Amino acid sequence: MKTMSLYEPALCCETGVCGPGVDRDLLRITTVFKNLHKDGATVARFNLNNEPQAFINNAEIKKLIDNEGVDALPATVVDGVIVKTKTYPTNEEITEWLELPKSYNLEEKATNRGCGCKPGCC
Repeated sequence: MKTMSLYEPALCCETGVCGPGVDRDLLRITTVFKNLHKDGATVARFNLNNEPQAFINNAEIKKLIDNEGVDALPATVVDGVIVKTKTYPTNEEITEWLELPKSYNLEEKATNRGCGCKPGCC
């Protein structure tokens, strides 16, 4: 299976699913990435606020931010190549890029509905 990384703007916590006004896209992405990880996929999320070194260590992401600023985030990287910027990938794009079966349901398996934030963050 291919690898996917998501480089996100500065969020309040690791997932960004915090506070009273939860962004539905962040909730979806959190669920999708948890399910992919549970199923053994190599996926990672990097939050600029919590893991700035990951942005510096990835030459393509560093170049993207140098050229376009943080407004280019989120950026999706598949096998080392930036495939999407400025918006989160759709479930259909994730399925296609990771070459998953069309029948694979990225959101169905969620059992823990918590935000995944560290204690005291939400």
